[in-house]
Amino acid sequence: MKKRKKIILLITSFQYVFIALAQTGSIKGIVRDSIAAVPFANIGIKGTTQGTTSSLEGYFLFNNVPSGEQELIVSVLGYEKFRKKINVENGITADVSIILTPSSVSLDQVVVTGTMKETFISASPVKVEVITQKFLQTNPTNNIIEAVQTVNGVQEQINCGVCGTNDIHINGMEGPYTLVLIDGMPIMSALATVYGFNGIPTSLVDRVEIIKGPSSTLYGSEAVGGVINIISTKPEKMPVIGFNTYYTSHRELNVDFAVTPKLGKKVTTTLSGNYYRNQYRMDFNDDNFTDIPLNNRFTLFNKWSIARKEHRIANIALRYYTENRFGGVLQWQPENRGSDTIYGESIYTNRLEVIGSYQLPVSNHHLRIDYSYNFHDQNSYYGKTPYSAQQQIFFSNLLWNRKFGKHDVLTGITLRYQTYKDNSLANPDERKFIPGIFVQDEYSIGKSSVLLAGVRLDHHENHGFIFSPRLSFKQKIGTYTSVRLNSGTGFRLVHLFTEDHAALTGARQVVIKNNLEPEQSYNVNLNINHVYSFAKGTGTLDVDAFYTYFTNKIIPDYTTDPNLIIYDNLSGFGVTRGFAASINHSFGFPLKINVGGTFQDVYQVTENLLGEKVKQKQLFTPAFSGTFVVGYKFRKLKLSIDYTGRVMGQQKLPHYDAPFTRPEISPWFTIQNVQLTKEIKSFSVYAGVKNIFNWTQSSPLVDPANPFGKDFDTAYAWGPLQVRRFFVGLRWSLIRK
Repeated sequence: MKKRKKIILLITSFQYVFIALAQTGSIKGIVRDSIAAVPFANIGIKGTTQGTTSSLEGYFLFNNVPSGEQELIVSVLGYEKFRKKINVENGITADVSIILTPSSVSLDQVVVTGTMKETFISASPVKVEVITQKFLQTNPTNNIIEAVQTVNGVQEQINCGVCGTNDIHINGMEGPYTLVLIDGMPIMSALATVYGFNGIPTSLVDRVEIIKGPSSTLYGSEAVGGVINIISTKPEKMPVIGFNTYYTSHRELNVDFAVTPKLGKKVTTTLSGNYYRNQYRMDFNDDNFTDIPLNNRFTLFNKWSIARKEHRIANIALRYYTENRFGGVLQWQPENRGSDTIYGESIYTNRLEVIGSYQLPVSNHHLRIDYSYNFHDQNSYYGKTPYSAQQQIFFSNLLWNRKFGKHDVLTGITLRYQTYKDNSLANPDERKFIPGIFVQDEYSIGKSSVLLAGVRLDHHENHGFIFSPRLSFKQKIGTYTSVRLNSGTGFRLVHLFTEDHAALTGARQVVIKNNLEPEQSYNVNLNINHVYSFAKGTGTLDVDAFYTYFTNKIIPDYTTDPNLIIYDNLSGFGVTRGFAASINHSFGFPLKINVGGTFQDVYQVTENLLGEKVKQKQLFTPAFSGTFVVGYKFRKLKLSIDYTGRVMGQQKLPHYDAPFTRPEISPWFTIQNVQLTKEIKSFSVYAGVKNIFNWTQSSPLVDPANPFGKDFDTAYAWGPLQVRRFFVGLRWSLIRK
């Protein structure tokens, strides 16, 4: 035994002597992304056993590194793997700065929307799709709607060919069925949805989380077709100064800026803003109307975070948005606002939002209050028709979350008070108080199964109690495959102006047949996700099947009378069904592709006068839609190319009588964009082309020569209205050291 100890001691002594005599150096550095330091990154030296992790401030150090060329390998959740070769010299410390690139899509992305709690995508029982800030930079846009339609099954729909109102369709369901949140707060609803989406700049977005299918159990009304949650960037993740601007050949100017000063150890804040200007009166379809509305828009955003004991949450954000929008005949001037001879649609919008979250100082961090307030004011003219409206919404959620063994329980009390008034003939002066309560239990069944069950009860003054249950199940099959089955109910209350303001923007009149009851939906979604390795790369395969059954569906009837839009609860039922598939693959070299397609069948079934069941396809709903993204990076040149696009299948369109007959089925079309980005130290210069193949539909207007006549209609918009344009831009950020 003593002999063995002597041998071990001798070997150890030789090792120390060898290390002392060998030529070695050191490597130190910092790991960060384009904005801030990245903590807890795994760092290793290829071909050795040496490894470490970056500190909270992103720093790392290797001692006794053999001289010569060494390769550092850095990996961390949410970022692409980084490799860098370094020449290590004897007795010298090499100083390295490592800048990581966020992943466009990651199964380890942290999300909150599916369960209202932080969890990884791979662990969530509810499927959540994520658009990262990095992905938003692959195709610059001045509004969030254009960005989210790069997601498979998500479609932008233009509702007015003059003033450019638009909304988001998820799996074929119209815009009012999609709830849009900012930091989890449902403040983009009712009146705000008509123009408010365009006022959310991508500069303040950290990520966008998308759920397809009903989520009324957590979020209440409007979360029928899906939820889009826009997560704003935390001040601590922002650069000291950030700047991004681009200009297009259509004279569109977009400017984003952000300033994040250091105020101390406990308080961080960021002030950011966006300015968008478009004053070019395009008329490439020769109808004497502007192809897209002119715009002068400004947004200011300020977010504060306060560091508290035991890492309790305390933050508040404010956003102000103002816009001057116009669409109409080319001869219109501001002094013609409200004119009965020169047609124009002029909309002034002012909006204020307050969003906050505060973790109460109680034991175990289980109690939190989220709150929001928004004020929305619209002053507008649609031709000679004035429309002014004001809306206020106060919202709060008191949340309690605690784990009991394998149960993770979340309960909440929701209080919502909203006011709305306008100058329409209906002259509404709504004041509604809507309380609600929900309970959700996430139960872990072993290591591979999760069962999520929840119920919600809301009380509405006009409709009484509304009950909304949900049930989700996730099963992991092996290491790389997960199956999710989600089911639930949804409900939606109608807000007529936000449904269709064609009563103001066209000659048709709106008729409400009966007292509109809330829509109810019953939905089932099946998702299969598989992670695979192929061609020295990795990827994910997603397959979805969805089915939604509607009762009391509220639909606009354009066909019974060409002079009317008739609203009523559907006497029959509505169905939205289909399936989707997508592949996201990263090759062994710097090439990435993401391709997806959605097949859908959306229709209503009613009885005619003979008692026969009649099936009607829903308007503006393509049977097929597809998206693709291709990205390649020339690492040595620090040059990347991003190619994005979507393909739209045929859609059923409104019927018009002669002499204004239009095709009732749209053709297939594709919109494709390309962008080149060159990195120069802290700068990024980019340029590209939108709508490469110059594809647009003909005029979306019916009888545009007579805008004050009874046949004028703005609702024949089913495709892109803006022709090909070129753009050039510049991004710059100053990172805090």
